[in-house]
Amino acid sequence: MHYDRRQRKPSFLALCGGLLAGIAVGLSAYAAHGLADPLMQSRLQNAALFAFGHGLALAALAPSTTRRLGSLGLYMLLLGTLLFAGSLTAAVFLGTPTTFAPYGGTALMLGWLAWAIDAVRR
Repeated sequence: MHYDRRQRKPSFLALCGGLLAGIAVGLSAYAAHGLADPLMQSRLQNAALFAFGHGLALAALAPSTTRRLGSLGLYMLLLGTLLFAGSLTAAVFLGTPTTFAPYGGTALMLGWLAWAIDAVRR
């Protein structure tokens, strides 16, 4: 079987996933080596963990997801990761409250639920 990579279309979600995973490595390193406050370290490590895990999931799942419900689920993962990890990261660097973290967590749960339902319906 001959595979032509030009037949595949670029994936915005996979690109975002790769970027999230890469940024997560930097956040984790900064949390480990650049922060002295244990609460700030914990927040940034948690943000990095979620960004890396969901970034990896987006990079892996997006290229093969073609149905609307699955794609909606993955976009919810992206939104949830940005809200959750972004809120924790902003709290560390900007001193803002973590107001958007619960909304991000909810979006992550709904995103995984939508993706799972789509996977069962295939």
